[in-house]
Amino acid sequence: MRLLTMNALYTGDVPARLRALGAALDRSDLDIVCLQEVMYRRHARLLRRAAPAYRYVACSGTALLKGGLVLLSRWPISRYRFVRYPTTGPVRGELLMRKGAQLASVATPAGELVVVNTHLSANRDDDWSPTNRYTRIAAGELDRLTSLIAAVDPSLPVAVVGDLNLPRDSAALTDFIAAAGLSDILAGDTRPTYRPTPGWPSPPALDHILIRSAAGETLTGSADLVFQEKVTLPDGRRTHLSDHYGVQAQLTRSK
Repeated sequence: MRLLTMNALYTGDVPARLRALGAALDRSDLDIVCLQEVMYRRHARLLRRAAPAYRYVACSGTALLKGGLVLLSRWPISRYRFVRYPTTGPVRGELLMRKGAQLASVATPAGELVVVNTHLSANRDDDWSPTNRYTRIAAGELDRLTSLIAAVDPSLPVAVVGDLNLPRDSAALTDFIAAAGLSDILAGDTRPTYRPTPGWPSPPALDHILIRSAAGETLTGSADLVFQEKVTLPDGRRTHLSDHYGVQAQLTRSK
């Protein structure tokens, strides 16, 4: 199965970019797409119109989507729910996103897969040391996420994906991976997933795909970065789809 995670960026010309993203997804061979920063229900509807191949959609909320999280699937979604992270730390506009985790059970041809789509709080200091104020917020969110994953039936494989806002080598992330019994399918990859800019020429990898095998079964995967180049919008403008790249994975289940 092929899975994508991507932070879709909630600012700028959002409808035009989402239409372009939806069209690209509709042409792709991706099976499951997990997006972050899709803030409004109308934008989820726009994506659904632009990518009709994805018949099943998971998102929570009315006008404003909880956590800005959307999951598109070519396969049936049997159930899903959103769990909000604790509200802690400095007062900041980001709190309006009501960040949390979306847990969805997808009925793939190989059997049920639990997909956890999430977006952790951003580190406004770009300091991921354990004592940093934002790192402590992320660690608290990861504690909640660890408990959610632990509650998933061990007979089911799990994929945890999203913009975790933590570098691959940060202690908070590596401790979480160990505590939750996950593996990082891009372990050792040093490429950034946030698009470099003159102001931030060497960002880290902030977007991740982490997996947990089911009892009696092995879940493995490989991944690569996608949607790195500019696209042409209907009015002829050239732009990037987001300030993040997409991370695409090929997941394989075996006995």
